[in-house]
Amino acid sequence: MTESGSPSERIAAELRRRIVVGELAPGARLPSTRRITREWGVAMATATKVLNRLREEGLVRAVPGVGTVVAGKPEPAVGRARQSQPAPQRPSREVPQQTAHGDGRLLAEPAGARRVGAGGERDLTRERIVVTAVRVADEEGLAALSMRRVATELGVATMSLYRHVPSKDELLRFMMDMAFGEQPLPEPPASDWREGLETVARLQWRIYRRHPWLASTMSFTRPVLAPDAALHTERSMAVLAERGLSWEEMAQTAVALAAFVCGLAVHFEREAQAEQDSGLSADEWMERVDDEDHERLMANPEQFPMFDALNRGPEIDMSLEALFEFGMARMLDGVGSVIERRGDG
Repeated sequence: MTESGSPSERIAAELRRRIVVGELAPGARLPSTRRITREWGVAMATATKVLNRLREEGLVRAVPGVGTVVAGKPEPAVGRARQSQPAPQRPSREVPQQTAHGDGRLLAEPAGARRVGAGGERDLTRERIVVTAVRVADEEGLAALSMRRVATELGVATMSLYRHVPSKDELLRFMMDMAFGEQPLPEPPASDWREGLETVARLQWRIYRRHPWLASTMSFTRPVLAPDAALHTERSMAVLAERGLSWEEMAQTAVALAAFVCGLAVHFEREAQAEQDSGLSADEWMERVDDEDHERLMANPEQFPMFDALNRGPEIDMSLEALFEFGMARMLDGVGSVIERRGDG
């Protein structure tokens, strides 16, 4: 895309030009995402996409503890060609096109053109709007999502979207429902209550991992009425039926387990952003925690005896996956104890 493209494409083109002409030499550090946001007045997600594009093109690379640096100077002809062509899309994050089923649900169709294209507003549908919005959120984060941005991606006027989607809140509801509908619950339901609850929890975990923005849109005090998301609560209560629990206990169990999964999944998007900002993975960051802070914490074993003992023991897995597995198992243990007490009663 040319200079008339999206903000991330225009900024990437300018940084690409600086690399080509030698203003940024091999090994030189590129502006950080925070500096890009200040210099160009864009969102953090847009700045992240800029650096991602340049990494995909092989022009820059992330160096732990340093940031993003120029990998090498391309040939001028290659540089000019890259400025005039769209940056390659990341296939691992691509969301397939969707079509409407007879009952209104969105179903995947073969990957193809990702924008409305020549048809413009004539071919605009709610389904295309939602698919485009999900792609933007998947690739750049929820902060980059707006009705205007979606309209730009589709090549239509912003106001035309409102004929199909009344508001951004409604758009988020449709996006949420599409995300949950992509991976339906297995049929038939498990006959064992524990297996049934674990199946629902693991499916939610996979959905949140596929769409890192999704967890931050969920609310358990003001829930959004999204049918495909509500089916998860329905299934969780159904596998608990006839186990001696009250309706209140079944509902609270289903919601508490979903809230636990969602609460951990919120960190998917946060970690992705932190890794882009710092150039460090979570493990690398932990290894480079400021030595003075670490020493200050460990220097007083009387005040922090548990931390002192922990530091002297074997390495412990504190990844999100490990916390999910441990927390889910302990919650299901608790549900099992309640069911046993009801049976004894």
